[in-house]
Amino acid sequence: MAVSAEVDVLHEVVYDESRLKKDWVLCLQWCKYNYSDGTSQEGYRFIWRRPNGHLQPAMGQARIPNLYVAEALMSKARAEGWGHFSNNTTKDDNK
Repeated sequence: MAVSAEVDVLHEVVYDESRLKKDWVLCLQWCKYNYSDGTSQEGYRFIWRRPNGHLQPAMGQARIPNLYVAEALMSKARAEGWGHFSNNTTKDDNK
């Protein structure tokens, strides 16, 4: 049986706040992944927010237009004081 996850977003930065509720906008989030097998892990994810404000889940993938955008989001997370978080584990399974 496949393991599924529910995600709790703990922190989020948005690439361009002026585009919120108007256009698609890329976000970086620090999340807690709660797996159906009873385990959990924390980690970062890039995810798109739709013009209606909802997130666009895409099976773990978010198209990042360029590395400048990724670096800008990571810099914002560090500036807000949560860009250094780590769960200190490497991914060793298929969750």
